[in-house]
Amino acid sequence: MPKLFRFLKFNPLAVLLLTCLGSQPIMAGDYLSPEALVALDDGERMLVVERTGKKLAVFDTASQKVTREIELDREPSGAAVSNDGKTLYVTVGTGQGEVLVIEAKSGKVRNRIAAGHSPMAPVLSSNGKKLYVCSRFDTAVTVIDLKKGKLVKSIPMMREPIEAAITPDGRYLFVTNHMPDGRADLEYVASKLSVIDTKTDTLLKHIKLVNGAEGMREVVVSPDGKFAYATHLMARFQVPTTQIERGWINTNAISVIRVEDQELLFTVLLDDVDLGFANPWAIDISDDGKLLVVSSAGNHEIRLIDLPAMTAKINDAVSSMGEEAEAMHLNAHNDLSFISSVSTRVRLKGKGPRGLRLIGNKIYVAEYFSDSIGVVELAETGKAASVSSIPVGPEIPMDQIRLGEFYFNDASLCFQNWQSCASCHSSDGRMDALNWDLLNDGIGNPKNVKSLLLSHETPPAMATGVRAMAEVAVRAGIKYIQFAVRPEEDAEAIDAYLKSLEPVPSPRLVDGHLSPAAQRGETLFSREGCIQCHSGPYYTDLKLHDLGTGLGQDVGKGFDTPTLVEVWRTSPYLHDGRVVSMKEVVRVHNPVREWSNQGPMSEDEVTDLAEYVDSL
Repeated sequence: MPKLFRFLKFNPLAVLLLTCLGSQPIMAGDYLSPEALVALDDGERMLVVERTGKKLAVFDTASQKVTREIELDREPSGAAVSNDGKTLYVTVGTGQGEVLVIEAKSGKVRNRIAAGHSPMAPVLSSNGKKLYVCSRFDTAVTVIDLKKGKLVKSIPMMREPIEAAITPDGRYLFVTNHMPDGRADLEYVASKLSVIDTKTDTLLKHIKLVNGAEGMREVVVSPDGKFAYATHLMARFQVPTTQIERGWINTNAISVIRVEDQELLFTVLLDDVDLGFANPWAIDISDDGKLLVVSSAGNHEIRLIDLPAMTAKINDAVSSMGEEAEAMHLNAHNDLSFISSVSTRVRLKGKGPRGLRLIGNKIYVAEYFSDSIGVVELAETGKAASVSSIPVGPEIPMDQIRLGEFYFNDASLCFQNWQSCASCHSSDGRMDALNWDLLNDGIGNPKNVKSLLLSHETPPAMATGVRAMAEVAVRAGIKYIQFAVRPEEDAEAIDAYLKSLEPVPSPRLVDGHLSPAAQRGETLFSREGCIQCHSGPYYTDLKLHDLGTGLGQDVGKGFDTPTLVEVWRTSPYLHDGRVVSMKEVVRVHNPVREWSNQGPMSEDEVTDLAEYVDSL
């Protein structure tokens, strides 16, 4: 039977055949999707966070077996362990989420603490009294007093904080903001790394990263507390997407931050000249500070980096910049061979590496799509001596939706593995808040990336409707963005995955319902005529309209009426991302008001209408 499962795992047609013959294949709900790892007992055991499986698994590192499972009632997104190892703190839930306080020995949930919208990446304070949680769609880090068992403070971040790391002395918390904030039509657009002073639980600063930094993931602080390292993509959004060689569209990087003054020191590309290291995700450092490890979620590999050697190269490069260093480090870095002499790439056996932990001479990797833990044993030279993949559950064949999600995140579909669909649309099919100059409607007129949620239900596709439907856009993306030719079955699987996406409830809702302001806005939505175009269950008439928003080559063009479902998440707005807030859309770009000569809305009306739209 194990051989049969291995055959079925990447063969959805075989699954269909077995179904027709009367067999019962295991369905998508049974996938475990290990995403994060937490060391227990000094690395003797590993806590595995299994997102779609709604479980925690305890993995014994000696026997390389799962010895125990803890069932949860909501999807987990991260975990931390108390200093004495007796208590687990697990973030769960999309929407209004919680921190589960779990007794490690029995697996019993002792308490549930409200933790904001879509909480993740819990980090314990050095004294063990507080828990910091990234509340992704509240755009904040929430502070939980563990003795009181409640949330006591919310610290505003930039946009979609998703990971955090505390310095060895416990003084600073570094937080990655997944997406850029603000307008997309500017010369400089990038995500930022935020710093929190844990003594006062206040924001110290937002650190500017290299232009085009987006898709930020994990951050780690060196054992000596001198540097922080954060993974992200580096989008070359200022050039037309005419080619892909040498990272023309996307490169993949680490930002190196000086802890002392919280400033960007350097940006290191993780790619090679003719092979991308797509979608860097997790990062960890050995206890002696000599080895840095990064996972490539899109390329199914890790990179082992000689950290002292890389640091020496960085210092030499910064010294050669001289007085121009401060300006140059925010510009595009193009040295695709910078770390080639001080690092090695290791191909993993499993698929979709995300979280990882380096314990002693072994690296453990959460392999999301193969429901396994990758184990890389290191030789004394620091290079890989052996690579294995240990299942954390039964090997389950991928159905079409799961296969589509895999392909969506898989950079091996792309020429030279530079990027995956997820490079511009994140791992969950949304967007990157950047403008891209695609060739489907000419050159010199960039458009903001659209979320793919409901894209198949709301044709046409693209801002100007140049693709009749999302099915056409998916196939054009494979051909013209990934520069590849793939079997039709691949595109069909991606279609199935995108059709399966479900909206996340708005953080503006109050206990799942419209706030009083949003209720007033709902009345205005009809009265002001918004419903004329934003109609039906998806709030769109599926038509193109010229509202006078086109600029340059786009003057006089009609633009697709976008769905308003989950629009709270898709800023910046308009086809070129020039508008940051829904209030500005309502206040400035209100065609019905202009046509009817009613004059401007009152500020209270603007606020209420925007509140309603942002609640959809």
